[in-house]
Amino acid sequence: MVPYTIPRALVVSPSLGGHPVSPELAMSLRKILFGNTLHVFNFEWKKSFFKFREPYSTLSYALEAERGGARAIQMAVQAHVIKSLLFSNPCCEMESLVKVGEKEQERALAAALADILWTAGEECTATVSLVTPDRCFTPHLDYKLDNFTERALVNLLLTGRASPNVFNGTLMCDEHGNTLDQPLHGVLTRSSVGYLHWSREQAEHASLPAVGSMLKTPKLPVWVCNINGTYSVLFSPNRSLLSDWKVEHLFHLYFYNGQPTQGNTAMLTIDTHSHHWEAKSKDCQGDPEKRFPSVEMTIRTKWEGAAIDWNGTVPFF
Repeated sequence: MVPYTIPRALVVSPSLGGHPVSPELAMSLRKILFGNTLHVFNFEWKKSFFKFREPYSTLSYALEAERGGARAIQMAVQAHVIKSLLFSNPCCEMESLVKVGEKEQERALAAALADILWTAGEECTATVSLVTPDRCFTPHLDYKLDNFTERALVNLLLTGRASPNVFNGTLMCDEHGNTLDQPLHGVLTRSSVGYLHWSREQAEHASLPAVGSMLKTPKLPVWVCNINGTYSVLFSPNRSLLSDWKVEHLFHLYFYNGQPTQGNTAMLTIDTHSHHWEAKSKDCQGDPEKRFPSVEMTIRTKWEGAAIDWNGTVPFF
């Protein structure tokens, strides 16, 4: 039996405390996070839920994430699940992620969600909105169920702040030095889980977003990756990877894309020291994905020029 959660209304007695969400509060929260209040969830989003792979298997740490829907959210939570299983005890070994039982899966998911909420509350408080059968107010023209700015929501899950950009700090001027009408808000603090981004289309048009060091170099070696608009996770069990430059010479990264078709965690060997990768050394003919696998290009946004070995696995993302 694989544990999973299906969204459902919770019958909560008003006597337990709490405050109803007013239309004003709901609208202000949606505008801050999503930019407007008029979009609605699509069908794929509504049917999404958290479902682990088979307990006691080599992928028992892993959440399934179908294409589209809430995949960005699921992979952000997946990164926190990996953080919980790998780094909650002194022994950071890959064995911590395999042969995980059903109860351990449940605890890891609860810890991941609690970690996200606690970070968003600046480690002082956490507020949870419970879905109940009773409506606190009636939807009207200015308020509908929402869509969201995906990048802001991913940043919220990783850093606790729904910043719409991935660079460090706040930009007051544009690239030409002209003062912006409104400041552009980025990431202010280093998060426990990081973020990497690469898109073939954006790279071809020289429009890749500049991910700042706050996200590229997190506190722990776990990254949510946006690769050609598809979310996945890269991680290492070695804490020293982010603090000891010698470890970065040769190391392993593990890749999971959330798809049910992935049968094992892919292990990639990263060499940043003895073999420098250069794009010009590749044959200029053929499928660009075969010549320059997207996962490899994503890794090189963090470790420029790294040579990457898939250890017998056919590259995929």
